[in-house]
Amino acid sequence: MIEIDGSQKSGSGTILRLSVALASIVGEQLHIFNIRHNRPQPGLRPQHLEAVLTAARLCDAEVKGAVLNSRELWFKPKRVKGGRFEAEIGTAGSIPMLIMTVLPICIFAENTVQLHISKGGTDVSHSPTINYMRNVFIPVLRRMGINAAITVHKYGYYPKGMGEATLVVEPCKELKPLRMEEFGKLKSVKGVSVCTFLADRRVAERQAEAANNYLRGKGLTADIQIVNDRSNPLQKGSSLVLWAETDKGAVLGADAIGELGKTSEAVGVEAAEKLYREISSKATVDVHLADMLVPYVALAKGYSIYYARELSDHLETNIWLAEIFLGVKFKVEKVNGLFKVERVG
Repeated sequence: MIEIDGSQKSGSGTILRLSVALASIVGEQLHIFNIRHNRPQPGLRPQHLEAVLTAARLCDAEVKGAVLNSRELWFKPKRVKGGRFEAEIGTAGSIPMLIMTVLPICIFAENTVQLHISKGGTDVSHSPTINYMRNVFIPVLRRMGINAAITVHKYGYYPKGMGEATLVVEPCKELKPLRMEEFGKLKSVKGVSVCTFLADRRVAERQAEAANNYLRGKGLTADIQIVNDRSNPLQKGSSLVLWAETDKGAVLGADAIGELGKTSEAVGVEAAEKLYREISSKATVDVHLADMLVPYVALAKGYSIYYARELSDHLETNIWLAEIFLGVKFKVEKVNGLFKVERVG
């Protein structure tokens, strides 16, 4: 049995999500305690609980302690099957975070996995937006041989959520290593600006215009797709994701979410500022992608390398867990102001 103290490192839900995913893949029984110890409301919140239960369905796991607010969990996985599955979060809890929990498991399934997720948040705070997942994260995974796709049926925002998406993942026999060693020259900047039932106020257009105005001031122009969405009449909201690609294959993304009292222009500038910070650093992946890639490069055979602007708590946490569960070794060192992340050995 693998024992994990959830109060270590970030002390966040990241430890729970990745521990459950890696335990499912290696087929080892997991005992995790002090779940989300460093958060204002420790223990399993609805989105964490549904992530655990969905992972359990994928690998027919025996689970003890999977109740709301539980701070201790036992998880005993069996084989990863495949097929069609349903998940229902029931709050504005993050759909992308649930996807991040189960996607590593799905690539080791015997058959294609089709997971339909309902009643959650596609674009909520403290989580990547669904369009970041679709346009930044998934395309980088494809370089590693992972065939996955996310379809959005309904956008969902805080506080009601009610978003809906489907994840489809094909089994992958062997992951390719990832080598993103040079920034190169900027090739393109793109984006997707979404608003739901806010077209009359030109929210998506205003977000995009503000982002482009900021970027133009820095000598850049973005091609931003405008989406005036009408999928979810129960919850208005908006988001903007931007991403840059270089001729050497570097990928940098940034996003921002609309909130009550926050202007569309503020959303646009926030996303653009974040992206420009990443571009200016000359990193090869953005600070969020850096931690999200860790389990995949840990599972791939061979040497992987990329550069990040920052060594975040989540990056350190994910490396710590990958080394425990998979027996791999990472090396992180600061080189010319950037953090070089290597999966070695």
